[in-house]
Amino acid sequence: MPIHKTEAIVLNKRDFRETSLIVDLYTRDFGKIGGLLKGFRTEPGKFASNLETFSFNEVIFYHKRDSGLHLVTQCDIKDSFDRVRASIDRITAASFMMELINAVMQAEDKNEEVFDLALNCLSELKVSPFPEKILTIFKIKMLTLSGFKPHFDSCISCDERILGQARFSLSLGGLLCEKCQRRDLGSRAIFRGTVATILHIERSEFKVALNLGMNPQIKKELEIILNAFLNFHLERELKSQKVINKMAALAV
Repeated sequence: MPIHKTEAIVLNKRDFRETSLIVDLYTRDFGKIGGLLKGFRTEPGKFASNLETFSFNEVIFYHKRDSGLHLVTQCDIKDSFDRVRASIDRITAASFMMELINAVMQAEDKNEEVFDLALNCLSELKVSPFPEKILTIFKIKMLTLSGFKPHFDSCISCDERILGQARFSLSLGGLLCEKCQRRDLGSRAIFRGTVATILHIERSEFKVALNLGMNPQIKKELEIILNAFLNFHLERELKSQKVINKMAALAV
């Protein structure tokens, strides 16, 4: 079995039998992998990390060619993101990020841009007073990088530039111009400002996207459209999104 060292973000973890732990890791060099930490629950001191969800670590593992579960022999913490864990809003945002990566990325499909996006968002969550804005940027960029991107550049049906009122089609995965709107009678109207915001975030560096202002109307529509698109194409609502929705309802 070849042995590898790589940086990794913990997506999820669960107990295995009475002594061990299984973790889902998103790594810089190997994409998403499953890891088995033998004896972790009885001898946690043998690992220099507690493997908390969304912690950033350096891991050493044996790569098993005949299994999707690889043996992790060493794990050193690089950033536990404790400041993120101090706020329920930040925790739920970070948890959503991990759950979405786990849902859309294929096993051992390396994508350093996704890794860097997750790390940048987690780092910004430590200091930003606006976790919901970071989460919106993450959703848009994650959809782009993972190949799930909705089509906002032109009409998805005729490919013409949209000059008038656009509508967004969940089933077709993009915008419809006025003459093509009959292709999906369930499509919904969308503000031009919302489309412009999505395109700006898609095409901008992360730090540039952070400086973009969003008025409340566009923020609300972005949330509705992005969540509806994810739910439609994942065929389920992520658990962390349900928690975010409940928290939002309680805050009203």
